[in-house]
Amino acid sequence: MKIFLSVLSLLLVFITLLPVVKSDYWIFRVFDYPRLQKFFFSAVCLVMLIYYFDSNDKWICTLNGLMVFNLIYLAIIVAPYTVIGKKQVLRIDKVIEGQGLSIMISNVYQDNENYTGCLAEIEKANPDIVVLLEVDSLWAQHLVELDKEYPHSVKVPLDNTYGMMMFSRLELKNAGVKYLVEEGIPSIHTEVILKNGRPIQLYAVHPTPPVPSENPRATERDKELLLVADLARKSTLPVIVAGDLNDVAWSHTTSLFLKMSKLLDPRRGRGFYNSFHAHYFFLRFPLDHAFISTDFKLKEMRRLNNYNSDHFPIFLSLQYEDKAPAEQKPMEAAPEDVEEAREKKQKA
Repeated sequence: MKIFLSVLSLLLVFITLLPVVKSDYWIFRVFDYPRLQKFFFSAVCLVMLIYYFDSNDKWICTLNGLMVFNLIYLAIIVAPYTVIGKKQVLRIDKVIEGQGLSIMISNVYQDNENYTGCLAEIEKANPDIVVLLEVDSLWAQHLVELDKEYPHSVKVPLDNTYGMMMFSRLELKNAGVKYLVEEGIPSIHTEVILKNGRPIQLYAVHPTPPVPSENPRATERDKELLLVADLARKSTLPVIVAGDLNDVAWSHTTSLFLKMSKLLDPRRGRGFYNSFHAHYFFLRFPLDHAFISTDFKLKEMRRLNNYNSDHFPIFLSLQYEDKAPAEQKPMEAAPEDVEEAREKKQKA
């Protein structure tokens, strides 16, 4: 038991500190994901060490200290995404007609054949905009009926798990498909015209994850996110960035993205809204996101029902408000953040 807990304790500390190394290779980046799982196992390990062993044992004392350190470090990282964290996005005080929009983000899982389940969930949520990811030509055939309810659309069905479709009740203007970093990895860039006539800018993205089966490095993912961050920061319109970012809300890359884009994360101060993996409750991470400029306040955010995909859909309802930028502040980028972002964009 002592050997087992010793090995487990040292392993937990090791994989907690591994993402601190600023390397793009997947082995360093993938351990950004299971922060909650590491916190849970660190707590269990500490309880077992205290329960089973003499606290006067110097080695046990060392392990106890390491576990306490691990718990405090992990708690600091995930705390902003709990109810004790400060909210970046404020909730609306009252509904302003014509200035709201709702969006549903859903990675359908390309091999999933529950097309009717997807359509039923869209009908139930009734969003103004639907962003669907991993859609191939077969999915496109089964989703054609959405054109009746959503007259505006951008469709990029692909058979490489990076197909993307956007359906909208609101008018889309200057819509285009971009391949910012990698061939076959699209993003949709479009203006959305609110009911009161105000245009906003929407970017739908789905970069590759840093895993051996997809891409052994996070370089391309990070570069795509930072290029979108530049577009968002320079935009003269209110901005929404939505999609499966293949990165967790608390990662260093996401934090850098928020600083460079000047966008806000509505999760902060509200909860994790874990969207992946839908079939394994003990392996869930917040991978599907909607980041917004300071022009918006939040009406509602919730996780929707799964329909055999490996992702849960995420629903977000927002309202544009003229006074919002004076009440909400984005994260500030330090000179070292700007330099890191520049290096990441040049590296890929």
